[in-house]
Amino acid sequence: MRVLLASLLFFAMSWPAQARHHHQLHERHHAVVAHPAGCPRRSFCGCGVAKYVFGAPIRSLWLARNWFRFPRAAPGDGMVAVRPHHVFAIIRNLGGGRVLAYDPNSGGHMTRIHERSLRGYAVVNPHGRRT
Repeated sequence: MRVLLASLLFFAMSWPAQARHHHQLHERHHAVVAHPAGCPRRSFCGCGVAKYVFGAPIRSLWLARNWFRFPRAAPGDGMVAVRPHHVFAIIRNLGGGRVLAYDPNSGGHMTRIHERSLRGYAVVNPHGRRT
């Protein structure tokens, strides 16, 4: 009985610390940032990534599928993840198929910096030669 009470007491005291730690990690890996300047209010992921990567809203990259013209690459800092209707920039590879991403138009017409899965995405090198 003492072991059970001690275990319950230990769990009760450590739970708030675990919850606080998880919340801090979530906050550190999730932030809403300003809409990319020079980009349209809707359908702006390609434009936002171009602005983030190249410093300008390059019109030919506004369509997500146009990012497939860059060579394939391994996930890493400065790379871009693309699928037919969405694109985001990789800030940092977190491992396990997860990245910290600059993600324009990530939902609700918001631009976020948050953790993302690479599942379903191809990774390209925007500084490589376009085909």
